[in-house]
Amino acid sequence: MTTQDATSLLRNQLSGIMPPREIEAHTRVIFEEVLRWRPVDIVMREKEELPEFFTTKLDNIITRLKRHEPLQYILGTGRFHGHNFHLTPAVLIPRPETEQLVDMIVDQNPQSDLQVLDIGTGSGCIAISLARAMKFAQVTAIDISDEALAIAQANATELKTRVRFLKHDILGPSAPSQAWDIIVSNPPYVTLAEQATMERNVLDWEPHQALFVPDDDPMLYYRPIASYASRTLKSGGRLYLEINRMMASQVVLTLQQAGLSKIEVHIDSCGNNRFVTAMKTNQQ
Repeated sequence: MTTQDATSLLRNQLSGIMPPREIEAHTRVIFEEVLRWRPVDIVMREKEELPEFFTTKLDNIITRLKRHEPLQYILGTGRFHGHNFHLTPAVLIPRPETEQLVDMIVDQNPQSDLQVLDIGTGSGCIAISLARAMKFAQVTAIDISDEALAIAQANATELKTRVRFLKHDILGPSAPSQAWDIIVSNPPYVTLAEQATMERNVLDWEPHQALFVPDDDPMLYYRPIASYASRTLKSGGRLYLEINRMMASQVVLTLQQAGLSKIEVHIDSCGNNRFVTAMKTNQQ
């Protein structure tokens, strides 16, 4: 099988399952992760015979993609903020918009030695990226899932990044009592009613515990996070949240009720309400 044969096979087998642009993106990722080829290599080496191990692996990848399994879970890795993160179905696949959240935090907080908490860390992508990008930040990350914490710790070790990982439930009473300069969270925010509009590669494979909230209580996680931030942020400390684009006003009200101030809604690269920030001021 030549490179050209392989790319044609991917297009033909995945046509109708995903859009052409997504097939092309998957093709680039497969060649990069399996053969360490750059996109230009796919073009320049289109007549080259591929090794047998690649063709065997490609058949397996295509079979799993046709079951709507996410490519990141198939390959066991995904890119976030310039780095590869180990991923399994125990953790969410990091999204590009969450990279915007990391960039916002880094840009707005140039100070050194800040105390940072990531609530619901999953793969550790936010916590690890902040620890790598900020000046000597002391980063702690919590999650309720033992498996997620193990993956996050493995990612931190692989990326040679120091993050303190702790098992805590933000809905429980045992969250760390430390004072923080920054608290960040990308909590579950998809309502159960939204399942009908979701793609199968998300609905069938990603962990529901990290995705969904009840239809009648979409602020299930934002309330305790806001309350916790109000208690533990230092004066001038900031809270950063990723949100359901349809619930910005509810999140803002929840933060106001917790006594936080300077609340702002921020849009993502697609123009959707995606982030809310708030501050604990001297008056609190």
